[in-house]
Amino acid sequence: MKRVSLLFTLAAAAAFSAQAASAETLKTIKDRGMLSCGVSQGLPGFSSPDDKGNWTGLDVDVCRAIAAAIFDDPTKVKFVPLSAKDRFTALQSGEIDVLSRNTTWTLSRDTSLGANFTGVTYYDGQGFLVKKSLKVNSALELNSASVCVQTGTTTEQNLADYFKGNNMKYEVIAFAGADETVKAYESGRCDVFTSDVSQLYAERLKLANPADHVVLPEVISKEPLGPMVRHGDDQWFDIVKWVLFAMVDAEEMGVNQKNLDEMSKSDKPELKRAFGTDGNLGEQLGLTKDWFYRIIKAVGNYGESFDRNVGAGSKLQIARGLNQLWNKGGIQYAPPIR
Repeated sequence: MKRVSLLFTLAAAAAFSAQAASAETLKTIKDRGMLSCGVSQGLPGFSSPDDKGNWTGLDVDVCRAIAAAIFDDPTKVKFVPLSAKDRFTALQSGEIDVLSRNTTWTLSRDTSLGANFTGVTYYDGQGFLVKKSLKVNSALELNSASVCVQTGTTTEQNLADYFKGNNMKYEVIAFAGADETVKAYESGRCDVFTSDVSQLYAERLKLANPADHVVLPEVISKEPLGPMVRHGDDQWFDIVKWVLFAMVDAEEMGVNQKNLDEMSKSDKPELKRAFGTDGNLGEQLGLTKDWFYRIIKAVGNYGESFDRNVGAGSKLQIARGLNQLWNKGGIQYAPPIR
């Protein structure tokens, strides 16, 4: 009996210790009064600053939603611009609390970087941008092409796999930064620029004559993009994960910024749970009962964020495609809030 009691005591102590450790990131953020969010160095639609230093984008909205859930203030975010090469080091070192920077979820990244992906904000794939003057209509016509690519990304391996698989030759011209890569392409140092299709649309906007360039139809890889957090803090992992899920679930439940107050008074069980009028799911995350309300008030649901930043309401005009909700022909899906 004493042995069972001792084991129970040790288990309880271990659980308490783990719980105490798990609250460290949230406590640090609260004590600091600011969320530190790693973003790109400027990718329209995902994370880019304007002339006054105000950041917008799909990845930016995720961080603003997290800040809203914690502080009830989406402006309490410090955005840290990071290159593809430096992004993981910044997360590992604790310079940032979350990396929300068009980063592809892969097995090697999930297991070797001491970090966890928390979900998928954008289902993407790698493609090719070429000048219309080349009169190329398919990536299969790119044999012997010179290809501009950014180092430190999944792009290089995908490129090698695609050309080898189709028995084509190519020349890689690699650069450390996205801006360098795009400038090299525009100046004619290479025939093709390859990256995630979403990034191709974004970078094309920066070219002197965007209409002179076309994204080829082939998508050669799976690139699920999403936020990352460090290993070892399950509570923080849960918070970042469920902030994103809340945005997706809100769209599915028909909750948006315009009808938020009206929907918060609904008697529907699923909405009462989400808004915290029935149960304490927000408090179980270490947040407040109105965490869901705060998120949607600050950035809207997933569909609103998508349309505003990369979709129909943006300069990029990217179709929802795979990023449409699962019940509307896409694969965007979130676990239920219950």
